[in-house]
Amino acid sequence: MSALSATEFERRFRALLKELDRTENQSCIECTRCTGCSGCTFCRDSERLVRCHYCVRCAVCSDSSHCQTSRKLVHCSHCVDSENCMDSSYLVRCVALTECTYCFGCVGLSNADFHILNQRYERSEYFALTKKLASELRLEQP
Repeated sequence: MSALSATEFERRFRALLKELDRTENQSCIECTRCTGCSGCTFCRDSERLVRCHYCVRCAVCSDSSHCQTSRKLVHCSHCVDSENCMDSSYLVRCVALTECTYCFGCVGLSNADFHILNQRYERSEYFALTKKLASELRLEQP
């Protein structure tokens, strides 16, 4: 490997950063009104997604599917109005969750299931409460 000067490093680094500003989609199939996406299928109204499928109104997500109105998700599915979550599914209005499923209005949890506002509920109670809350808050549930 050849030596890399600081000047060459800076030039190449700036070139890489400029690629983030691209607006055209690359290798996407049937994506509608999306910008800067790569390797996505059937997404709509989204930006800067990578390998996402069936996402709507999402931004800066990767390897996620069936999410809506969410940002900065990694390997998530069926999430609504959530952000900065990883390896999680069926989240509604959650922030910074990792390896969680069926959470509603939770923040900063890891390895949690069936939580509302960071409190654990029994499965049946969780679904009854979230159905009511989603209706009252006029939220879509995954």
